[in-house]
Amino acid sequence: MNDLLLWIGRIAGVGGVLLCAVAAALRVSGRFWFGEFQIGTLLLMGMAVMIVGCLCFLAVLTDRSKTGR
Repeated sequence: MNDLLLWIGRIAGVGGVLLCAVAAALRVSGRFWFGEFQIGTLLLMGMAVMIVGCLCFLAVLTDRSKTGR
């Protein structure tokens, strides 16, 4: 289970950083919309995905501290 959470955390972290980077690049270029989404919404989605990744890492770390591994 820890290995699965670790991989979910890694993938979510990278995906969130990419979403935030795309949102920042689009906003700096002067665009307010990306398809049907506002750029702020895209940034919020990226931050939410990164938070999911952080929570997965936190779950792995707390389980490791309980078991002493």
